[in-house]
Amino acid sequence: MLLRPHHLLSRSLFILSFFIFHYSFISCSTPDRLGKLDLARWRDDRGGCKGDRLAQVAEFKAVREELKGKMANDINKILGLPDVNQLADRNQKFYVYFLENGPHCTDPKIKSQARSVALRISAIGLVTEITFQRGEP
Repeated sequence: MLLRPHHLLSRSLFILSFFIFHYSFISCSTPDRLGKLDLARWRDDRGGCKGDRLAQVAEFKAVREELKGKMANDINKILGLPDVNQLADRNQKFYVYFLENGPHCTDPKIKSQARSVALRISAIGLVTEITFQRGEP
């Protein structure tokens, strides 16, 4: 069977669109693990209120260097949305993830001194620093 040129073009476009769709679907998926850090449990423990994040602090510390240099959008996919998104000077910001239960679990408006980890995001959207503290930086 001979294919006419317009059939070849439509078949080629179909194959190309299939690969583009497949690649975009894979690239948008969220990872389940980073080293030994269980990212699904991390993301599911909003505010650290269930204690799953606190139980994984050692695993987080082991992979924190891998998070440096990543884009903010990638961090949202990996760790989930931050518990606090704090603006800093020179167009920088902090993504704060609480590690333990605190007053923020019952009322998000209350300033909490619970243990947390903060990722400094540069003006161009890259993670430049990761610190551990009580409350927000």
